[in-house]
Amino acid sequence: MCGIVAYIGPKDATPFLLEGLARLEYRGYDSAGVAVAGRTGGLKVRKVKGRVADLAAVVPARFKGGTGIGHTRWATHGVPSDANAHPHLDNAERIAVVHNGIIENADELRARLAADGAVFRSETDTEVLAHLIAAHTAEGTELEDAVRAALGKVVGTYGIAVLDAEQPDRIVVARNGSPIVLGIGEKEMFAASDVSALVRYTRQVVHLEDGELATVRADGFRTFTEDARTTHRQPSTVDWEIDSYDTGGYEHFLLKEIHEQPGSVERTLSGRLDERFATAHLGGLNLDARELREIRRVKILGCGSAYYAGEMGAQLIEELSRIPAHSEPASEFRYRNPVIEADTLYVAVSQSGETYDTLAAVQEIKRKGGRVLGVVNTVGSAIARECDGGIYLHAGPEISVASTKAFTSTVVAFALLALHFGRIHDLSPADGRRIVAGLKALPDQIREILAQGDGIAELAAEYAESEGMMFIGRVRGYPVAREGAQKLKEISYVHAEAYPASELKHGPLALISPELPTVALVPDDELLDKNLTTLGEIKARSGRVLAIAHRRPDAKLADHCVLVPKSEPELDPLLLNIPLQLLAYHAAVELKRDVDKPRNLAKSVTVE
Repeated sequence: MCGIVAYIGPKDATPFLLEGLARLEYRGYDSAGVAVAGRTGGLKVRKVKGRVADLAAVVPARFKGGTGIGHTRWATHGVPSDANAHPHLDNAERIAVVHNGIIENADELRARLAADGAVFRSETDTEVLAHLIAAHTAEGTELEDAVRAALGKVVGTYGIAVLDAEQPDRIVVARNGSPIVLGIGEKEMFAASDVSALVRYTRQVVHLEDGELATVRADGFRTFTEDARTTHRQPSTVDWEIDSYDTGGYEHFLLKEIHEQPGSVERTLSGRLDERFATAHLGGLNLDARELREIRRVKILGCGSAYYAGEMGAQLIEELSRIPAHSEPASEFRYRNPVIEADTLYVAVSQSGETYDTLAAVQEIKRKGGRVLGVVNTVGSAIARECDGGIYLHAGPEISVASTKAFTSTVVAFALLALHFGRIHDLSPADGRRIVAGLKALPDQIREILAQGDGIAELAAEYAESEGMMFIGRVRGYPVAREGAQKLKEISYVHAEAYPASELKHGPLALISPELPTVALVPDDELLDKNLTTLGEIKARSGRVLAIAHRRPDAKLADHCVLVPKSEPELDPLLLNIPLQLLAYHAAVELKRDVDKPRNLAKSVTVE
């Protein structure tokens, strides 16, 4: 959940380190620091509690050196402070380490190192690594050998970059459960925890595998395992543009990404709709029609918004293919000793492709012989590499912590998967054509909703000061309600609850009051009358109602309404969700929240 950058080459490292950290700040933003190997020897280090801008303000102009590492932190061990910020050093201030992940046996290692004379200056688990590597750095020892020896004693997850003041011609990086990417330049090399830090400088990247290390020099790199076996990694090309990492004139990345959804949906659909046979082309599944017909159940795994997208996907799969489907949190899955069935298809959902809980679930399924598909946005990510096949979203980079365009593209990907399954099973050509037409219409319908942004902003200003909000929906609408509540909570800090509308009178109705407004999903479908009855129950108890609907309810049933264009019933949830994104965004702006970097959260959760 933190950000790592590293540079080695003929230029001064500091400008790249600071810019790279700024691009990675969405991964962690409670403290930041850099370490540079000076051209005259020794390490120069600056680190501060706060944002990357605070760090830049204290880095002096003469902070120069051609080899450097940097870090932006999201605290796991120890409160945000200057002392707990990375990089961490050994007592001789020769070894500098930046680290993402968690060292599970840190306390044991700390006690052993302290007994041998190490003096600790922070509360972090990462500082253990600096002392441990230093303990293996005898006269003439290569830095990579010292790092390998130290990691052999470590239990936990890590993505690290290590700098040695006495060997400034190299940086050693390693990965186990937390991403590290190498960037290949002209007589210079880069490393980072995310390609967003690299795309301005190079498009040629190498993704390390778990258990793999690399020695990075200005003229190239070498990859190897913890037991010193050489590995061979071929570079791949990043196809995302540098403009994707700028706000593009919008006030926040989140608003930009909300408005990018028509384009991101078009990319997710591109080349995948087969109008002739009313189905979807999904060659990346690596499953032929006969194998797909043998599947009797689909289990979808994700965390946060990916889990809610999975709930929407499960409903699409059941409706269109009549295969039982279910979504559950990946973070809970492996701890209940799940039964892995040969005729079940498991689908792992992750925007980053690096979510640790989801990756661990994939590995558990694979260990037990299950078949796993990935629905991810990041090409070459750990989950994409672990899975047997899958669907890339092609939504483009998502910088804001709260997921919007990746969420929508994930649901579109599930619609394609459901259509593909359905046409192999019993979905008629006529219904297939209906879904294909509905998918093609989505981008323009999303544009129609986005055009209502000013009106939704006015509603958000009216509701933002509420003590909390209730979100309700029936069947297809319930996962939309859950995602809407999630968005409001994570970026505006307004408490929100989501319930099936049918469950309201089984307990939550006791909460209804003028101070607790309800956002109700009211599609024009077979459950319209029941939803309108629920609105009447709320109004009878003096509750305020904001309806997200295809048709405006009677004024006696809803105080306000946002109208959404009608799609096919199975696809309606995609469009009903868009106003909820805008509602959460404008509420957060009204409350003066840090929209792109909400407190206590980070974009890519690479620890448990």
